[in-house]
Amino acid sequence: MRITVVTAFPQFFRSFLDTSIVGRAVERGLLNVSVVDLREYGEGDYRQIDDYSFGGNGGMVIMAEPLSRALEDLDGPSFVVYPSPQGVTMTQEMVESLSTKDHLVIVCGHYEGVDERFVQSKVDMELSIGDYVLTGGELPAMVVIDSVSRLIPGVVGKGRAVVEDSFYRGMLDNPHFTRPAEWRGMEVPPVLLSGNDSEIDLWRRREAVVRTLDRRADLLCRASLRNYLEVGYYVMWFPPDELDPWTLRTISLSCSSYGVSRLLIPVQDGEVREGFRSLISDLGLDASVKLFPSAQKASQWVLKKEKKQPFSIAIGKGQGEENISWLEVKREILSNSRPPMFVFGENVASEGDVTMRPVAGDDRDRSALPVQNAVSVVLDRFFGWR
Repeated sequence: MRITVVTAFPQFFRSFLDTSIVGRAVERGLLNVSVVDLREYGEGDYRQIDDYSFGGNGGMVIMAEPLSRALEDLDGPSFVVYPSPQGVTMTQEMVESLSTKDHLVIVCGHYEGVDERFVQSKVDMELSIGDYVLTGGELPAMVVIDSVSRLIPGVVGKGRAVVEDSFYRGMLDNPHFTRPAEWRGMEVPPVLLSGNDSEIDLWRRREAVVRTLDRRADLLCRASLRNYLEVGYYVMWFPPDELDPWTLRTISLSCSSYGVSRLLIPVQDGEVREGFRSLISDLGLDASVKLFPSAQKASQWVLKKEKKQPFSIAIGKGQGEENISWLEVKREILSNSRPPMFVFGENVASEGDVTMRPVAGDDRDRSALPVQNAVSVVLDRFFGWR
């Protein structure tokens, strides 16, 4: 990957690019970073790069022309980032996107910033590393370089360390310890000394959940629960009497795609249930779909399988006061460690431990989506890639 930094203060980057992980990546050729001195493109004998701001506030602004000439002197296409307090707040997803660029150019502002005409005509992304103001863009540029470089294969010694970082999967990282095993009366958790890899991995996932719930519960909206549940998760669907094969196949496919343990279908009428059974067999869905005479029987089956009572989440039909948001449901699932079971269909509110607000689309008062679409949306919110 190639990164170019345009700055009036190139000396900022000398030590940064020679040390630690970034320095080793540059030395090994995994990362190509060049620093362009903006003053080489300044105007007049004094290499002027800034001037007073129009409007009389007295601040100095970096001029558009030196910046533009510096960009035009670069080879090939590039993606230009301008660190600024007015930019979009930087996230791990954004870092992942930036890491895919062949040539990333970071333009460092200073003083009051840069001429807005340059931003409008040359900048692809205005980016902020937080809601505070710095003297210039050099420190944010280093943050971008460091965070992006970690995602380049080979830069970080253990690739797994990147995957387990805070935010990568939407959760915070688990606690870390080193020698000695006992320090000032405080001991390392015994499981980390056991040598049992599966138990250690389970401990790390549990601690990541606890830490995220305690410190940054807001992150759960980005996190997939798939890697953090110690139990299976289920979908229960109350179908209409006339079961459409396409709808059944679509719901079953969504469940399989998101790792649902089983699609449970309660059908009270025995004759109708046998008709459904034949259809399920004809569609080749016997391994993923299971029929029951009642919702109670389905819950008992999950209890026997998981050794825990299922936590039922009814998908509401409207915005009733008893309905809770899907983010709150995520917190509930992680807190109670019971196997979640999402319940869809008509008149299901009584089947749930909680009722979640519907997938409403444009209509805020009720769910207007077909059930197969609602199932896909809900499963993606809870078990999508993150």
